Amino acid sequence: MASIAKATAPKGAALKNAPAPAAKKTAAGASSNGKSIAGGNVGKGVGSNAVVDIQPRLNQQQHAPSPTQRYGTVSQRLPIGLEEATRQESVTMLNQLLADTITLRDMYKKHHWQVVGPTFYQLHLLFDKHYEEQAILVDAIAERIQILGGVAVAMAHDVAELSSIPRVPRDREEAPVQVSRLLDGHRILLENCHDYADKADKSGDDGTNDLIVSQLIRTNEMQVWFVSEHVVDSPLIQAE
Repeated sequence: MASIAKATAPKGAALKNAPAPAAKKTAAGASSNGKSIAGGNVGKGVGSNAVVDIQPRLNQQQHAPSPTQRYGTVSQRLPIGLEEATRQESVTMLNQLLADTITLRDMYKKHHWQVVGPTFYQLHLLFDKHYEEQAILVDAIAERIQILGGVAVAMAHDVAELSSIPRVPRDREEAPVQVSRLLDGHRILLENCHDYADKADKSGDDGTNDLIVSQLIRTNEMQVWFVSEHVVDSPLIQAE
């Protein structure tokens, strides 16, 4: 009977006393259970690799290396068939247009917020629509500058310094004054556009010429039309 009981003992009892299998070694010297063996390094960062501990390098601006590229220079990173002098001229012109376009864009948003009067609803919507269209132009100009190997102006203080459009006061102004300021900004921008498009054409920079003519000039002329139609000689009168 003893021999029969021994033969019918559950298998789990035999496995319970069996020695645990040795942990498998990884190629980098760590065991499969994540513990260090044979000098392997275990990562301590949250979610880091068990072998390589990768942490971000913070506060690099305190010991910043030289910039990737200085503002005002052009590189030949992209082989687009234009000489350095041509690229430099186009980048200089485009950065001027970029600063003016950013300024005009932000003027539209300012007036969108602050417009007041009987035409509030119409101008509120129109100014925001023109803001969105100017924002598209901003991105197109900046990308063209980068394609030419230049550095696009970006920060508000740099834009304010470079822009040829007069600074707008912080005050909330009447709608006719807002319209007048916007039309003046468009005029300055379009005068530059016509000049720069001609120069880009003569230098052989067809891409810049196309951008200025087909996007900047067309969009700004259309916006001038819509804004100008709000300027009429008949003043609003009070009904008796």
